[in-house]
Amino acid sequence: MTLDARSVLRRFLLLRGLRWFPTGLLIPVLVLLLLERGLTLGQIGLVFAAQGFMVLVLELPTGGLADAIGRRPVLLVATIFETAAIALLIVADSLPMLAVVAGLQGIYRALESGPLDAWYVDTVQALDPDADIERGLSGGGVVIGVAIGAGSLVSSLLVAVHPIPGVDPLVTPLVAVLALRALEFGAIAGLLTEHRAGIRSPGWRGAVSGVPVIVGAAIAAVRGSRVLLSLVLVDFLWGFGLTAFELFTPAKLGTVVDGADRAAALLGPTSSGAWLGAAGGAALIPVLSRRWGPGWTGAVLRVAQGLTVLGIAFAAGPVGVIIAYVFTMGVNGAANPVHEGMLHRAVVDPGMRTTVVSANSLTAQTGGMLGGIALGTLADVASLTTGIVVGAIILAAPAPLYLLAGRGAGSEETEAPTPD
Repeated sequence: MTLDARSVLRRFLLLRGLRWFPTGLLIPVLVLLLLERGLTLGQIGLVFAAQGFMVLVLELPTGGLADAIGRRPVLLVATIFETAAIALLIVADSLPMLAVVAGLQGIYRALESGPLDAWYVDTVQALDPDADIERGLSGGGVVIGVAIGAGSLVSSLLVAVHPIPGVDPLVTPLVAVLALRALEFGAIAGLLTEHRAGIRSPGWRGAVSGVPVIVGAAIAAVRGSRVLLSLVLVDFLWGFGLTAFELFTPAKLGTVVDGADRAAALLGPTSSGAWLGAAGGAALIPVLSRRWGPGWTGAVLRVAQGLTVLGIAFAAGPVGVIIAYVFTMGVNGAANPVHEGMLHRAVVDPGMRTTVVSANSLTAQTGGMLGGIALGTLADVASLTTGIVVGAIILAAPAPLYLLAGRGAGSEETEAPTPD
């Protein structure tokens, strides 16, 4: 079947939704489940750091692998690792077991980081070199927000209804995730078609041997580009500060309501509203980017995100926490397509697109690993509010880098070096 640009976009958006709806099921319950199983915030930071460590080790090689053998097989393997991680999470009751879960999810995130976006951008640009990729990526951001919002709402309903007798209500959404990952596996196998002519090496053995060359060329491209260097540093600081609202919002809400189950019941609708807000933010991006330019748009959104996270820190009750979190996620949903669009347009050689995207993701994961440990420990030693405030400052700090990247994008080309 010959695909046109509209068919490619539909498949991209469907696969995006299947990827993120199960994540929406996890978001309202994961931190509360870990707290219920006896972990401190610092220990939870260590668990997330284990995930970040696996991504740190594997992000670039798996990006190179996707460029070498194709995006479809890598995404299929990624889904298998995620399914194994969720199955273990259902029964894990100790810090070492949870660290293994985080490691498996780190492998999953390293494998799935970038291939789907790279497939969409390359396939559409092959059909139309002047295609508006920002609009498609923005649509992907909208789908992510809607999928996670819907998943969070369903998660809260599953916790409230408790449909599986004898199973912890906080575990019930995890059972649903297992079934949905199987559905996603089938959808990837059936819908993600790619032209083998664009793949560098035939077979797994040749592909693996070609990965170091691809990774080396991508690293050289990033080092030689002021635009790419600015963008990956932005994502490092974003990843570091992410803990301030991803990890600490459930904990903050837990301090102003009575009990983890009550907090989980509130977090479902809260996450749903927040991710719908993120979808709305992503939908506005094509308009804002055309009016202000991507550099100024990204800079303003990073400052705005720091301010909204400060709102979470100083909210005195559940309503304040919820409102601040919804605004934070709305800004976050708007910022991501801006960043992704600038990143993809800075890549000249499509043969290393996934690897460059993985390099960007690697810096975010590294920042997240360090931020989870540092901010989690700070919250344990000082206070939760202190941890959130420091995270907010770090989130706003890289705003000038978007202006630098925006100026550089007009005059700089990121040429792919020729491997020796």
